[in-house]
Amino acid sequence: MNDLAAEGDLIARKEGAAGIIRLNRPKAINAVTLEMFHDIDRALDVFEADPDVAVIVLEGAGERGLCAGGDIRALWESSKVRGDLGKILWRDEYILNARIKQFPKPYVAFMDGIVMGGGVGLSAHSRHRVVTERTKLAMPEVGLGFFPDVGGTYLLSRSPGEIGTYFGLTGTTMNGPDAIYARFADAVVPSAKLPALREALTKVAPGTNSAEIDRLIAGFATGEKAGPVAAMQAKIDGWFARGRMEEIVAALTADGSDLAQATLKTLGEKSPRGMVVTLKLLRLARATETLEECLVREYRAALEVFASDDFREGVRAAVIDKDRNPKWSPPGIEDVTAEMLAPYFAEIGADELKFPDSK
Repeated sequence: MNDLAAEGDLIARKEGAAGIIRLNRPKAINAVTLEMFHDIDRALDVFEADPDVAVIVLEGAGERGLCAGGDIRALWESSKVRGDLGKILWRDEYILNARIKQFPKPYVAFMDGIVMGGGVGLSAHSRHRVVTERTKLAMPEVGLGFFPDVGGTYLLSRSPGEIGTYFGLTGTTMNGPDAIYARFADAVVPSAKLPALREALTKVAPGTNSAEIDRLIAGFATGEKAGPVAAMQAKIDGWFARGRMEEIVAALTADGSDLAQATLKTLGEKSPRGMVVTLKLLRLARATETLEECLVREYRAALEVFASDDFREGVRAAVIDKDRNPKWSPPGIEDVTAEMLAPYFAEIGADELKFPDSK
């Protein structure tokens, strides 16, 4: 066993043929900080260069989940004083998200328990994405006056039909099979079998390719491919295949079913500006070929969110005061004007989010 970072918020070490990356803030459900992103990047440098490392394994410490997202409180505090944490953190995080997708060695993410926000960015872009019966995956950012970032618009826009639009706008939690159907994951492995799968991964031969890793994982998997949301797809497609939030709300309002009314109630709790921005980002992402292009667009929008009252108010209501009663600005989707939206989609300088060609 060879420790690169044995203590602190991130543990990176070599175990046999596996480069282990463990998020190590269990009391915070492994919420990721800027320093942790840097530590992960450095660990990937070492593992990529080491010929004895055949596979990367991402896991979370503790019993509650892989990762509950980014360090929202720190971002909120920086936003309040017009600081630059958002600009720095999201830049480095998004570059890391793109690196994970392009990583040349098999990268296996154990998406056990809670997986949200930044945790999705570290796992759902990887080559081999393992969920369990305990997985609770969500992108609830619209409830914070934000939008599904870390490449979330890329992932959601590639879900079947309007499933991604539904998950992105409502923040609804996916179970493991839901995540596979939505193309956020690849295999359901019972949580009781994760230790055996992990042990098997430490014993693979150097040079083992992704097809062989897939076969190894399949030996532990249940074979499930679709959760309860798949059965709702026809209805979801009917409601969400629209270009404007007002049209989605109208379609749900006209449907008297319990599901439609529950969905309408959920949307009514979200940031109107956040929903309108999210829908436009998802539609643009659908016509975009690469993750990197989506991340550049998300970065520009994220900088605008960081400076907005809605973000500070959303985090206050959900995380700081926990009164669950945000006062959104503007208060309704009909009040979101083209002038308000324009800054979220402005061009950014070529160097503001620059992806290295190679490490």
